[in-house]
Amino acid sequence: MNTLLMLFFSFSTLLQGNPDADEILERVDQNMSSKNRVVESTMIIHGRRGSRTITSRTYSVGDTKSFTEYLSPPREQGTKMLKLEEQLWIYSPDSDRTIQISGHMLRQSVMGSDLSYEDMMDDRKLQEVYNAEITGETSIEGRICYQLQLNAKVDDASYESRKLWIDKERYIPLKQELYAKGGQLLKRITLSEIERIEGRWFPMKMVYKDVLKEGEGTEFMVNSIRFNQDIPEYIFTKAALRR
Repeated sequence: MNTLLMLFFSFSTLLQGNPDADEILERVDQNMSSKNRVVESTMIIHGRRGSRTITSRTYSVGDTKSFTEYLSPPREQGTKMLKLEEQLWIYSPDSDRTIQISGHMLRQSVMGSDLSYEDMMDDRKLQEVYNAEITGETSIEGRICYQLQLNAKVDDASYESRKLWIDKERYIPLKQELYAKGGQLLKRITLSEIERIEGRWFPMKMVYKDVLKEGEGTEFMVNSIRFNQDIPEYIFTKAALRR
């Protein structure tokens, strides 16, 4: 009996040390998703004609509400974006107009960056959108990573499939590849400068590269991030766009 118990506990420990694809994705979501957050960030867009730096502040609640205000440079200052569920509005102070972005327009670049409006809007947990399987292990920058293949299980996924390289210790993606329905690679993302914040690991720098366009990609740096904040409800209204 003692031998059987020892075998049982050894097997249980082995299973606990080797999570399956769903458990890995759940741990990633626990790090990357939150009830709400306030983020101040810097985006550096490396285009064909040089680089531009844009700073912003974003308030978000789950995957249903977000409000972004661009702070600099002067040309972009005062531009605001509001997302409510599947709807997106943009306010431009130059024209004093609010326009709605929908349909194929959501695939357009945000301010000439390598991020689309879809990229900015889709904050759903990976588990809600994709089925996952482990395809191997490798090393990135000295960190041992699980390699995961993700395939969409919902019709409205921004990308049909993804490949993820997940840090085995911290459960943060260090690299992603995003693919279209036909299997064409669309974007690469590298994530770095991982920090421990409020009990979770989080990447403070992300570099996006749209492989279908010229340029050196777009750097997205998190200057500060606060989770589970008391965010006033009025921020997520169309009236707030003109404040």
